[in-house]
Amino acid sequence: MGKIIAVVNQKGGVGKTTTTVNLTAALGAKSKRCLLADIDPQGNATSGLGVDKRKGGPSTYELLIGTAQPEEVAVSTRFKGVDLLPSSMELAGAEIELVELNRRESRLKAALAPLRETYDYILVDCPPSLGLLTLNALCAADTLLVPIQCEYYALEGLSQLMATVRQVKRLYNPQLDMEGVLLTMYDGRLNLTQQVVAEVKRFFPRKVFSTAIPRSVRLSEAPSFGKPIQYYDGGSRGAQAYDQLAGELLEKNGRGR
Repeated sequence: MGKIIAVVNQKGGVGKTTTTVNLTAALGAKSKRCLLADIDPQGNATSGLGVDKRKGGPSTYELLIGTAQPEEVAVSTRFKGVDLLPSSMELAGAEIELVELNRRESRLKAALAPLRETYDYILVDCPPSLGLLTLNALCAADTLLVPIQCEYYALEGLSQLMATVRQVKRLYNPQLDMEGVLLTMYDGRLNLTQQVVAEVKRFFPRKVFSTAIPRSVRLSEAPSFGKPIQYYDGGSRGAQAYDQLAGELLEKNGRGR
């Protein structure tokens, strides 16, 4: 049965969408069948996989409010092993509409449940907030992956995120666990980076991935070409890092490299 991983951090600019897109593609390249569910109204993960979020057609918005089935929403991408549940601008108003619906926190869980048999991994790209959309992802997920930028304010807001996670575990999803914390925009030459790494490891003992994602111009460029880094520049440090991360995640989950 497929595993659902929510990629979450309510702080923007930490490499959350970059990680969701590139980790999904790296797992797909390792012959895993993967689905990326984009529930961020900005839709950057959708365009990062080369899908036009303005083209119309059903999206995760319709999935959440219950007017479309998963098979109507899912689209194939041109990347090995990767399908997509695309985002759309309508998601921006979904939080207001969801308030009126029954089991509003479990809409995504219900939508993704029948897809677990089809995919090895389902990764959910969440908005940079702790609203109803992110709550849906946490209720649907088996684990959460938290990207953290190697900068001064790295841990700001994380206590709030972990308080939300504890509440979700208590009220809705007792099985929710931490997949791991991923250090992004890593530059080992800086003293500040070393200080942040030490602090993160103290905050999350034994939960920090040994792979760190380096600062990389190529990683920043890839989304504008609608490609994951593996397909934009497979020899770059960023591509190698996400390949290594995918291997580490598979090893941790006992599913081979």
